Amino acid sequence: MAQRNYYEVLGVPRDASEEEIRKAYRALARKYHPDVNPNNPQAETRFKEINEAHTVLSDKTKRAQYDRFGTSGGQSPYPGAGSTAGSAYGGPGGGPGGPGSVDFSDIFESIFGGVDPRGRPAAGQDVEQKVEVTLEEAFTGTDRRFQFHTANGQARTITVKIPPGIEHGGKIRIANEGAPGYGGGRRGDLVVVVNMAPHQRLERRNHDLFAKVPVDLYDMILGGEIRIPVMGGKSLTLKVPPLSQNGTTHRIPNQGMPLRSNPTQRGDLYLQLDVVLPTQLTDAEREVFAQLQKKRDVTK
Repeated sequence: MAQRNYYEVLGVPRDASEEEIRKAYRALARKYHPDVNPNNPQAETRFKEINEAHTVLSDKTKRAQYDRFGTSGGQSPYPGAGSTAGSAYGGPGGGPGGPGSVDFSDIFESIFGGVDPRGRPAAGQDVEQKVEVTLEEAFTGTDRRFQFHTANGQARTITVKIPPGIEHGGKIRIANEGAPGYGGGRRGDLVVVVNMAPHQRLERRNHDLFAKVPVDLYDMILGGEIRIPVMGGKSLTLKVPPLSQNGTTHRIPNQGMPLRSNPTQRGDLYLQLDVVLPTQLTDAEREVFAQLQKKRDVTK
């Protein structure tokens, strides 16, 4: 029987990168492994073909030699590489150290978390799920529902609690809700990764919040009070001193985001004054400003 083309076995083009070969191998090995397909000789044969192809194409020297000599003639360029006799776990063509041997500890190190399944269980992989959370949701905490399909194809829905104070990139790990294990091994975990949605008015930096507060010219000069909405659906009064300068920042303690480790503690809120100049003046206003300008010119 003619030897199969190794690139066709893995389903990759001849110019595939090392990463593409690695990903294709891991996906196929996971699909056709004998633990996943018990008493299935076709899957066992396919599994050995996949390992054979990966053994050659993942090695730069062997791959270069393989590309040079091609696949015609029905003879593998590597002694024993085309052997399909014997068990998937040992025996001629598959035993440790023998021709065409496969290092299963390496396979399960890369696929199943480093556990050799020869009589021992292998844990399933973790499943990562990204979720977008608003600033308000991160302040109060919230729930997210996720639907998965089990190994037998049944739909499964779980609810994940997003804790108050969660930050961008924060992770919530739910044990035993990931991919199924092998040979009786435990399931992997579900890892929820939080992405913070941008806020229209507030900028978050760790547990502190920053905002620009528009203040009209008259309040900046004469002083005044401004109502400011804060997190939690509340508001506070900011007192603007007379002759405040544009860009002045006021720190409001304990009005930032809660700490995830201790939600009773909060960061601070920083409010930067941003003067709003009039775009139109009445004749009377223009006259007042003109008089003020003349008086200041006199005092210079």
